[in-house]
Amino acid sequence: MKLKRTTATFTAFLLAMPTILVSAESEEPAEDSSAQGPGAFDKKDEVIYANLDSSGAQQDLYVVNNFTVSEEGTITDYGSYSSVQNLTDLTAIEQEDDRIEFTAQEDEFYYQGNLDNQALPWEFDITYELNGEEMTAEELAGEEGELQIQIDTAKNEEGQEVFFNNYLLQITMTFDSERYKNIQAPDGTIANAGKDRQVTFTVLPESEESFTVNADVTDLEMDSIQIAAVPSNMAIEAPDTENLKEEVMPLADATSEVNRGVGELRDGVAELNDGVGSLYNGSAQYLDGINQLQANSGSLVEGSDSIKGALQQLSQAVGAGSGNMNLSQFTELTGGLRQIAGGLGEVQGGLTELSGQYSQAYGALDQAVAAIPEAFVSEADIQALYESGADPATVDQLVQSYQASLAVKETYNAVSQAFDAISPALETSAGALTDLQSTLNTMADQLETSLSATSMDESLQQLQEGLQTLSANYDQFHSGLVSYTGGVGELAGSYGELHNGLAGVNEGTGELENGAVQLNDGTAELADATSDLPDQIEVEINELIGEFDKSDFEPVSFVSEQNENVETVQFVIKTAAIQKPDEEQTEDAVQEEKSFWDRLVDLFR
Repeated sequence: MKLKRTTATFTAFLLAMPTILVSAESEEPAEDSSAQGPGAFDKKDEVIYANLDSSGAQQDLYVVNNFTVSEEGTITDYGSYSSVQNLTDLTAIEQEDDRIEFTAQEDEFYYQGNLDNQALPWEFDITYELNGEEMTAEELAGEEGELQIQIDTAKNEEGQEVFFNNYLLQITMTFDSERYKNIQAPDGTIANAGKDRQVTFTVLPESEESFTVNADVTDLEMDSIQIAAVPSNMAIEAPDTENLKEEVMPLADATSEVNRGVGELRDGVAELNDGVGSLYNGSAQYLDGINQLQANSGSLVEGSDSIKGALQQLSQAVGAGSGNMNLSQFTELTGGLRQIAGGLGEVQGGLTELSGQYSQAYGALDQAVAAIPEAFVSEADIQALYESGADPATVDQLVQSYQASLAVKETYNAVSQAFDAISPALETSAGALTDLQSTLNTMADQLETSLSATSMDESLQQLQEGLQTLSANYDQFHSGLVSYTGGVGELAGSYGELHNGLAGVNEGTGELENGAVQLNDGTAELADATSDLPDQIEVEINELIGEFDKSDFEPVSFVSEQNENVETVQFVIKTAAIQKPDEEQTEDAVQEEKSFWDRLVDLFR
């Protein structure tokens, strides 16, 4: 049965071949384009097809040009094509350097141009890892394990920047759900496409991105990665910012209030720091004083102990002698005082007489010294006197007398202030003796009065009792003083720690003041920056919208800037698929090339 069907098919094909050949031969030859007048078109669309290898390197690149013809005739286009091919009809396309001419009928006209040396606006880098080990696509085919695919997109410096800045990339990866499980794409969108799973990534204009896909795979094969690039021509309307501006206005006012509050805080911290500084200085002085008091505490206790002993001895002495006191001794004391006063009177009289005599003598001495001539005799004059023939011995006496008179005058002038002071001193001493004489006589009078009016035993008894009370009270004072000095020692040690703590507080408040100043500077900048926050928000929103709003982009030709009426330019890019080698295809590849007839016969075997 199979043989009969094959034979019948082959016979039908042979019968049809003459008709095909006749049809091809009878087709009218193409008209010469030069016989046509100039044509016109309303718009031109370009679709750029690019093939990449599995790692993202560019391989083949060609453009399908579509013209919407408005007037039949010859149309001129431009492009640095290595070759061109008419995709609409069999009319010839003429190519001279970058100039392309063809004859188009009304309606649509398509032709393909192949590009050899033109770069895409983007670069793609695709890497594969299986179980953590980087591998090539060829090595991955048929494998299984944990797969990670990373796709990096970047600007191609050799490509046209206008497309990179205005075009949106959409990267689509298709995975067979029977082979791929647990698909994860953090930055992509995963969707079902029949029995397959699709992962889609989007790259905005002027952006360079990196995407990863992870999955568990068995018997690995993968379709081509599809990349579409189209203009990002979405028009983005600016939102109504009035409500937003009203909402952020309190924030601007609040930052201003915060700045004022921080300013007051800064002033308060500055006052606190000044106060702590004064406290620290006062504490340092107090610490010095208490340390000095502690150092002198031993001497103070020793002195107090001596006073206590003296009071005890005085009290004992008065008590022991109060019963044997002889009042006649006080009477003799009164007489002795009067005798001393009389002797002082005699001395005072002698000093007064001496003062008068000294004044007379000093006056005479002053006149004598003043009479010594002031004339100055030089050494030359004295030498001339020796050389005058006078008696040398006489000249020697004269010279000696002259020198002695000069010495007397100089000495007197030097000590004259001392001489001047002697007379007033004698007068003062005489007056002092007079006062002392009067005081002694007064004391004698008062003593006599006291002896006649007072019982000495009674006075001494009162004195003894007072001394005993004083001595007893001083014992308590001395004990308190000892405790006080001990407390001073403890206070000095404890206060040293307190003072060290104050030093830390002083340093801390200084740092706090510096921090408050910096904080105030920061809040001042914040208040200044947010004072017009509503307007800034509106400006930022407009700038952000401007970055993504490419609605004003005017399409340009990918192949030549001379091309006009370009309506759209799109890119269709795909990588090589990852497939296991086909055994039958491998066998066919190694077979020798067969003739057309042999290959035709093979179709029916």
